[in-house]
Amino acid sequence: MSAETESISHQALLEIANQMIKQHDDYLAGMEANDVIQQGEVFVFRGPYFLDDEGLPTAKTTAVFNVFKHLAVVLSAQYHLA
Repeated sequence: MSAETESISHQALLEIANQMIKQHDDYLAGMEANDVIQQGEVFVFRGPYFLDDEGLPTAKTTAVFNVFKHLAVVLSAQYHLA
């Protein structure tokens, strides 16, 4: 990224991410980010993916993926992990 990003702690980033999740149009009860890593300049968020009993994706899985992708795009442009 060409712009400077602000340093942020792992916990502070997760707090911001979880606030954003609850405000997102695709929010589902139980959706949360409980971990984040930084790969290069991009954040990868992790959390429950609402898989079925066989470990396969459900319709809710797509919603989680889309919300986590939104978080990655928005927050990676603003922050980097300290």
